Amino acid sequence: QVKQATNQIVMNCADIDIITASYAPEGDEEVHATGFNYQNEDEKVTLSFPSTLQKGTGTLKIDFVGELNDKMKGFYRSKYTTPTGDTRYAAVTQFEATDARRAFPCWDEPAIKATFDISLVVPKDRVALSNMNVIDRKPYPDDENLVEVKFARTPVMSTYLVAFVVGEYDFVETRSLDGVLVRVYTPVGKAEQGKFALEVAAKTLPFYKDYFNVPYPLPKIDLIAIADFAAGAMENWGLVTYRETALLIDPKNSCSSSRQWVALVVGHELAHQWFGNLVTMEWWTHLWLNEGFASWIEYLCVDHCFPEYDIWTQFVSADYTRAQELDALDNSHPIEVSVGHPAEVDEIFDAISYSKGASVIRMLHDYIGDEDFRKGMNLYLTKFQQKNAATEDLWESLEKASGKPIAAVMNTWTKQMGFPLIYVEAEQQEEDKVLKLVQKKFCASGPYTGEDFPMWMVPISICTSDDPTCAKMQILMDKAELTLVLKDVKPDQWVKLNLGTVGFYRTQYSPDMLESLIPAIKDLSLPPVDRLGLQNDLFSLARAGIISTVEVLKVMEAFVNEPNYTVWSDLSCNLGILSTLLSHTDFYEEIQVFVKDVFSPIGERLGWDPKPGEGHLDALLRGLVLGKLGKAGHKATLEEARRRFKDHVEGKHVLSADLRSPVYVTILKHGDSTTLDTMLKLHKQADMQEEKNRIERVLGAISQPELIQKVLTFALSEEVRPQDTVSVIGGVAGGSKQGRKAAWKFVRDNWEELYNRYQGGFLISRLIKLTVDGFANDKMAAEVKAFFESHPAPSAERTVQQCCENILLNAAWLKRDAENIHQYFLQRKAPPAMV
Repeated sequence: QVKQATNQIVMNCADIDIITASYAPEGDEEVHATGFNYQNEDEKVTLSFPSTLQKGTGTLKIDFVGELNDKMKGFYRSKYTTPTGDTRYAAVTQFEATDARRAFPCWDEPAIKATFDISLVVPKDRVALSNMNVIDRKPYPDDENLVEVKFARTPVMSTYLVAFVVGEYDFVETRSLDGVLVRVYTPVGKAEQGKFALEVAAKTLPFYKDYFNVPYPLPKIDLIAIADFAAGAMENWGLVTYRETALLIDPKNSCSSSRQWVALVVGHELAHQWFGNLVTMEWWTHLWLNEGFASWIEYLCVDHCFPEYDIWTQFVSADYTRAQELDALDNSHPIEVSVGHPAEVDEIFDAISYSKGASVIRMLHDYIGDEDFRKGMNLYLTKFQQKNAATEDLWESLEKASGKPIAAVMNTWTKQMGFPLIYVEAEQQEEDKVLKLVQKKFCASGPYTGEDFPMWMVPISICTSDDPTCAKMQILMDKAELTLVLKDVKPDQWVKLNLGTVGFYRTQYSPDMLESLIPAIKDLSLPPVDRLGLQNDLFSLARAGIISTVEVLKVMEAFVNEPNYTVWSDLSCNLGILSTLLSHTDFYEEIQVFVKDVFSPIGERLGWDPKPGEGHLDALLRGLVLGKLGKAGHKATLEEARRRFKDHVEGKHVLSADLRSPVYVTILKHGDSTTLDTMLKLHKQADMQEEKNRIERVLGAISQPELIQKVLTFALSEEVRPQDTVSVIGGVAGGSKQGRKAAWKFVRDNWEELYNRYQGGFLISRLIKLTVDGFANDKMAAEVKAFFESHPAPSAERTVQQCCENILLNAAWLKRDAENIHQYFLQRKAPPAMV
């Protein structure tokens, strides 16, 4: 549609050569364009016409040539091996955020929506898929080996959601309860491995239809596994693409954590079919709406399908704490970021958009209540369907439904970066407890000393030992200080803030309040998610130098009776961070002893083999604990791991999928060149991508310098898929102190190749973070900064700043606390003094 007379048409276009272009006004002669001017920097092309195009509608025809690239973005080729061992290529797409313009010239912005009629001319023995169902398939006139496949017209949609795939695939199918045809496409011969995802998808579609009270708008949905894929998955409307490891499950060879991962990713991408595809963000500034929302509701969906996963507790350790760790840095950013150039879009696909976004939506859902939240969601989706919306539009719908000041509250969480630390102290006044609360911005570098005083509107919930699972009081804290009276709370009753660890803030208790909570960890009267939150808050307060690390170590020892997987998982992460820090000292062995002391009682209780009646979480816990003990060099665990590995390799007794990671990491950590060779052989033989990835992630545990080099060289070899190189190098950096130095040197020496491979995408940011985050002296921070000044990576600029900040924080932490920690470890082992 020409809105005002012009002799130029400007559109997005990248790596495409236009041969001819013409414009035909409705019912008139077509006019041929006489000039094509490419603005490569801006990824645009200007078509110039010899005469003025008048107002009105018409047809723009473009004949062009593009390239099927190797960049895992745009229209690209994905390499796969056939069951007989031949190497072949599939042609697949990945357009989000700004790469539809690499497949065809278009107006490549989320708010410029259109319908798409797609036809593909493909070899007749290949599968061809797109967003919609096939309506016609006929021989191609010029070549009998080709067919032309025509797809139905799409609804009005954004370019970044268009998709097509041409390759060789098998599939399994079913119809969901509401009649949608669901298929999962797998590599040839692996249809069986699509069944788990198929089941999840078939349960999920009706769940969302019911939750939003809006039907799924397309006749079909396909989920397909792509060999070379940069992200985890992509929610293209009606044709969702996945990494193989995010979709394929083998009943025998897949571990419990892979099942859970597949369930979450399927739940996430299907949520986007409504939230993102039917209603799309106005501009990339509102990307967080898409991603934060889908990252929250994927848990709701998995909780519905698999209540035994206790997935909401896992949310806290996977998303909530991860977001808080990043958001406490000076180099964090608000959830809503203004985005100009396409290069800036890639940078915001980070833990703030996803994990903090999901965490504040979880807090909002809790504050509004499920019923009004669903009403508001239905209002929003109905009002904006097939259109675009901004963050404010969602707040308005939720405000209408709930009558609460949603926009005022949420603006404090999305428009400013960071989150509050709430300091609380209690005073007994006869039968009541009087609480005094103070909020200040929480900073990773210690107490906040800024000039301005950022404030949040914080939904606060408070419970007591009377009923740890029920809020005794709920209040919106909208000022810097608040005094509250809790009626009828006896002196010996404890008080805890942030019931369920839902509010996005950290809590610092006065010493006596904290003291009274410790027994509630030991006797498990505090629910798991609250035990986890308490420990995590203390750990970050220590990391920030607000309390001493020794205090946290003492609290960690109170977790001896802990039965919950997720609580252990978070504890384990934090001990891992501390262990990395102390690898820079000469008492690194001491923390290994501490880890063995903390983990061996639960290790003994669990043993190596599943017991009757155990479930998903027991399997996850066993893997976590054995891996932790094995890495720390726990003698009995190491011996058993070696014995079982030998049986596994000789084919006497294959290791169950859940035990593979812990066994592999243990024998490598304490292994030699023979061990590494055996692992590389297992990698070569593995038929499943999941098993290859499982091995790739642990190779870095090997500790001899020459073997570390061998692993790094392997990372860039043909044996490793391009998207997985990053986790091999990251594994080396996280494996040992020597590994960290070697990985950083390797990244610098091979920078050209690595950067060309991942330029622009988020994999480059991940690579940098994994490689340098563990350093702990000021000199290294300067070295990292200098390297990226001379080797710029624009889409990873913020990541580099965050890494340098983390290195300086680690250095300060080490200076501040190392000696105290050392003394504590020594005194733990000292025999009690004779009286």
